[in-house]
Amino acid sequence: MRSRIEDVAAAAGVSIKTVSRVLNNEPNVREQTQSRVREAVARLGYKPNPSARSLAGQRSYSLALAYNNPSRNYLMEIQSGMLDACHGNHYNLLLGPVGIGRHALPDLSALFDNSRPDGVVLIPPLSDDPVVLSYLQEHDIPFASIAPRDPTGAIGVRMDETTAVVELMRHLIALGHQRIGHIKGPRAHGACQWRHAGYRAALREAGIAYDAALVVGGQFSFESGIPAAHRLLDLADPPTAIFAANDDMAAAVYRVAGGRGLQVPRDLSVCGFDDTPIASHIFPALTTVRQPTAEMGRLATLQLLERIRSPGAGRMITLDHAVLVRESTAAPGKRRR
Repeated sequence: MRSRIEDVAAAAGVSIKTVSRVLNNEPNVREQTQSRVREAVARLGYKPNPSARSLAGQRSYSLALAYNNPSRNYLMEIQSGMLDACHGNHYNLLLGPVGIGRHALPDLSALFDNSRPDGVVLIPPLSDDPVVLSYLQEHDIPFASIAPRDPTGAIGVRMDETTAVVELMRHLIALGHQRIGHIKGPRAHGACQWRHAGYRAALREAGIAYDAALVVGGQFSFESGIPAAHRLLDLADPPTAIFAANDDMAAAVYRVAGGRGLQVPRDLSVCGFDDTPIASHIFPALTTVRQPTAEMGRLATLQLLERIRSPGAGRMITLDHAVLVRESTAAPGKRRR
């Protein structure tokens, strides 16, 4: 027979309400009491009934991940971190694709009218979309943001992406590269601006003139990286290195370079950003910036849960980054034509 919350309360010698508070990670429960309750839960194999919890607490005990991001690797990493936090707090996770600007409204209405999640985590570019933010604020829906352009008053998690790119560019410049191409992300995306700013700041620091011909647009997808790489490599004086603003587009540079008979890094150095799994799966392994994407999803979820349990709680966390130098970058060589 399946154990009930009443059985756990009796085994731990506490009230049903106390068991509920422990399972929901609510504050002001003594550690000794928490230990007794969790021991009883483990011993009895108790699993909370989501429907019963929802009716009792007037919550759905589900969170949503709202996204409009073409990088599948990035999305999967965020989702992995969120699932970890949801599982540890007995929450379910919903995925909600949401349009940009006015196109977001029907998607948001469908998500919250039909599924009624207790809160939502936003990833770029939705974390900066004024229509999305206004909808959530007007409907009093708790939310946490990942990498918002303006973190003032927001809760969630971010990273200093501009400084990270400066450090990555210093690596390329120290190798001897002077003509460094850059594939940007979509203009509405905060990461596009931060990473491009880091690219320009590093060039200024090294006394290298900015060349607009070396900067082309992308959409953070592998597919968008293909024409972008062609544009750079078609230049009369092509770059000896390319910094793609994420790993998916960097992988696209590999494909284009290989199709032209160029070898990475002998003929072309390539680096990316994020350190999603593709960075270590492709050959040679990609030099990139490690953005702890799964951890960002996990921490943003925990901040959101704090806000749901106590209005006004939660904060914006800034995480460290790391430049991972792998086999895709080397000193510029004599390029094969």
